[in-house]
Amino acid sequence: MSVSEFEMFQDQQRSNWVRLRTLVMLRWFAVAGQAIAVIVAVRVYGLQLEVGFATMAITASVVANLVSYFAYPENKRLSERQASLWLAFDIMQLSALLYFTGGLNNPFAMLVLAPVTIAATVLHLSSTILLGLLAIILITAVSRFSLPIETVEGVVLALPILFQFGFWVALLIGVVFLAIYARQVTTEMHAMGEALVATQLALAREQKLTDLGGVVAAAAHELGTPLATIKLVGSELMEELENHPHLLDDAALIRDQADRCRDILQSMGRVGKDDLHLRRAPIETVVREAAEPHLQRGSTVSFDIRPEDDANLTQPTIPRRPEIIHGLRNLIQNAVDFSSSYVQVDIRWSKDEISVRISDDGPGFPQSVIGRIGDPYVRRRRASEDRARRPGYQGMGLGLFIAKTLLERSGAKLTFSNSRRHGHASWTGQATGGAIVNVQWAQSALPNTGDGGLGENVPLDPWPQR
Repeated sequence: MSVSEFEMFQDQQRSNWVRLRTLVMLRWFAVAGQAIAVIVAVRVYGLQLEVGFATMAITASVVANLVSYFAYPENKRLSERQASLWLAFDIMQLSALLYFTGGLNNPFAMLVLAPVTIAATVLHLSSTILLGLLAIILITAVSRFSLPIETVEGVVLALPILFQFGFWVALLIGVVFLAIYARQVTTEMHAMGEALVATQLALAREQKLTDLGGVVAAAAHELGTPLATIKLVGSELMEELENHPHLLDDAALIRDQADRCRDILQSMGRVGKDDLHLRRAPIETVVREAAEPHLQRGSTVSFDIRPEDDANLTQPTIPRRPEIIHGLRNLIQNAVDFSSSYVQVDIRWSKDEISVRISDDGPGFPQSVIGRIGDPYVRRRRASEDRARRPGYQGMGLGLFIAKTLLERSGAKLTFSNSRRHGHASWTGQATGGAIVNVQWAQSALPNTGDGGLGENVPLDPWPQR
């Protein structure tokens, strides 16, 4: 999914994130607060207000809630148009109430920020902008024109002109800032949610492929004897049917098809049978398995496997977890995709750590996003060059996010950088060579159990009885 497609999907879904019942409940709270504020101002403090007009404004909200209650079901989710009209009504109703109760001299004027903030979280960007402009226009109008609040003695309660101007500016800034802030936070939350779902799906897929490989390998093992028998019988039939050419071809076909079945099962079951010892493997085996789908894609993938400082240490054995294999596979795929002709995979280990370093001779990570690599849906400014290397690729960073999340789940720490090939650097001093990804585990995170043993085969689930 590209950036534009993802944003379009989010925009199409935004207005369906909120139920009508939720906004009705919020409006009831607003109605109660407005009514209490008017009653306290008149009865307790003896302020002179246009109570009749204020009551009409509050009643308008009550009527709107009652109409919504009887006209729509409780689980109604608002469309884009409905949600926009609903929030526009709230802004206008609150502005009208402010007009009748002192304008910006009323401290409750700050509540006009609430509908705009809600719009930023549930509506399209265009609708949010329109509602924000509506709020700004009405705030400005109320700051200039409003009915005054007076005490019993007839004294008009009004802020100094400078304070009124400051309050007006604060409200305008609040409308813009809160809308941007709420929209950004909501978008990031849902982007992260979508990315985590994609990560879970990738892990589940890798687990299914691993399990399927074990099942196929077990089937290949079990079918080996019947296929060998078929081949033997076919060879004997060919010897006996040498004088019958029309039957000899059929016998040869039987033998060839038996060979073909054997080859198919062997190719499908390269992972091996699900013995306990195959749940762990040397680090080299795991990395090569992850890289295998990308070894014949044009770029040369070279491996350098040795202990740190050439110490005499046995190669560690690590778990063959789906998250490790899938995470490394994504990193190697990314290196192959953006390399010019060469990818280097260095595997190192010491008494305390295991590391896999993947580097390529491509253009490296864009400087504009190198600090945010691993975040989902990262926009890339070098989009034209990326599309030239990977047609149809939009550079959302989701693959790297999945790889980073899965590998960190196994206890790894990832660092992303660019190499300094031939001494080149950008004007900021940053390296501009190929990309480098370093994956590092503590030995305690991937305990080495040695070469292990065959152990006992894990039985396959029996077929359900009919």
